[in-house]
Amino acid sequence: MWKRSLNASLSAALRRTVAPTGRAAVRVRSSSQRLRRRPSLSSDAGIAGSSLLGRRDSLRCSGRSCCSESASDDGSAPKCWNCGAVAGKSAGTAPFLACGSCRSVQPVDESVDYFQIFGLEKKYDIDVSNLEGKYKDWQKKLHPDLVHSKSEQEKEYAAGQSARVIDAYRTLSKPLTRAIYVLKLEGVNVDEEETVSEPELLTEILEIREAVDEAADSQALRQIQSQMEDKLRHWYNSFASSLHTRKFEDAQTCVRRMKYYTRVNEEITKKL
Repeated sequence: MWKRSLNASLSAALRRTVAPTGRAAVRVRSSSQRLRRRPSLSSDAGIAGSSLLGRRDSLRCSGRSCCSESASDDGSAPKCWNCGAVAGKSAGTAPFLACGSCRSVQPVDESVDYFQIFGLEKKYDIDVSNLEGKYKDWQKKLHPDLVHSKSEQEKEYAAGQSARVIDAYRTLSKPLTRAIYVLKLEGVNVDEEETVSEPELLTEILEIREAVDEAADSQALRQIQSQMEDKLRHWYNSFASSLHTRKFEDAQTCVRRMKYYTRVNEEITKKL
């Protein structure tokens, strides 16, 4: 273990470049956690905290609801399971999560990705400023509390759609989880429990954490946090560039760095 002063430790850590040599393993904690409670329409608490990634609420339809599948085999627009309205006539270009004619919540359509839910282009660099407003708009149509007097079938649809919109919001609103999701759409799965064999990166993180532990006050912690945010911005940009050129291995390397520095920032936040 390195025994050096705060400034020397931090300076050495932040100068070091990362190169994947040798083998030393460290466990990376997952940045995702599952949604375990029913969402609240009146509180924003349900959209805070760690991200949820990859939740799949696949609801099978039966009887009358079978007519509300996302699209027919011939490519025609989906129809409302309740009133038969065609999606294109009532919803315009928006994903068909709720019927514009009778307001019935529709079954979850797994072919609709998170970017489509919020009307965004499918790319990493997005404008997140309007995400929260769109999220709230969807919950005004999909929240389970709004269908408490409806059939059990529609209650199930509402629970699935509402949870999926929350998942989409949490995933796209944060750069790290958005990066993992974009790779997933490209067929590249990121193992969030991956062990890392990069000694220099491990050494850097250990020194930064030591600096955090030895920080004398909140001002010192904020200084470290600011430098971590600079590093994160660098890797966000590197990820976007790698994705654009379809260098997926480089993109995965960027994600690993992003996970480490994000974790350090979370530890600093707990101390502030």
